[in-house]
Amino acid sequence: MFSKSTFLHLRFSFSYFLLPVYLFAVAVSPNFGESSLLWVFILLHFFLYPASNGYNSYFDKDEKSIGGLKNPPPVTKGLYWMSIGLDTIAIVLGFLEVSLLFSCMLLGYGLVSKAYSHPAVRLKKYPIIGWVVTGLFQGLYTFLMCYIGVNNYDLENILQAKVLLPGLLTSLMLWANYPMTQVYQHEEDEAHGDNTLSRILGISGTFYFAALFFSITTIGFLAYFNSYYEIRYGWTFMAALSPVVLFFGFWFMKVIHNPHYADFSHTMWLNFISATCLNAFFLWLFFSISHIGEYLF
Repeated sequence: MFSKSTFLHLRFSFSYFLLPVYLFAVAVSPNFGESSLLWVFILLHFFLYPASNGYNSYFDKDEKSIGGLKNPPPVTKGLYWMSIGLDTIAIVLGFLEVSLLFSCMLLGYGLVSKAYSHPAVRLKKYPIIGWVVTGLFQGLYTFLMCYIGVNNYDLENILQAKVLLPGLLTSLMLWANYPMTQVYQHEEDEAHGDNTLSRILGISGTFYFAALFFSITTIGFLAYFNSYYEIRYGWTFMAALSPVVLFFGFWFMKVIHNPHYADFSHTMWLNFISATCLNAFFLWLFFSISHIGEYLF
């Protein structure tokens, strides 16, 4: 079951690109524990996300580059059962080591992620619905799931603006980035009959769309930090994301001159730079807000 093909399609390294959501939730958590921090991290990044990757790969059966995998090998039935197995382990351990609510939210995420590519639903082929649902569940929903898990909270603890707003900001980030992950897949998506948002926008339109939502996201972060913390956190956020803006602009200039540069390699570089900058910022934010550094050094 666990063949090389299966391992590659689980795309464990792709979890790095989704790590900022977890780190942001941790950074603004007031009641986290060491055990819950570790378990939530492990269950998301080593079980839930790889299970989602593998399940969607199994039904997509892509022959060209996909996120985190330049040359995807043919999928096997073992990949399907491995993805189901990882999902099941995440849900069971989520209940045993974290909480029933956290476990239920893991189940909810898994069901929605399966609807993304399963032929019975295939949210991927609906440009607006797929974009909205993906951003909400990988952003706001996952943020709240992490917040509940690391703090051992109930639903009533998250139904407040200071928790919902940062969750919505993570969705805004993903809504900005999501079409960029599709910009090199137009040919493959057309072959599958998937009318993605990036295909509708076109290559240049995808860049303009991402720039617009990134700008909205930046304004949102400035307003959030100014309202609940200090504006200096907002300015630091902008400084931390400056490499992303520079690379995005550099790449867009290349694409304007030659659309063939809207390729897998540049997309993965954008994802890597963005994730690295966000991860670094949210780690700094965590140490700054929690003052843990004062006790460690």
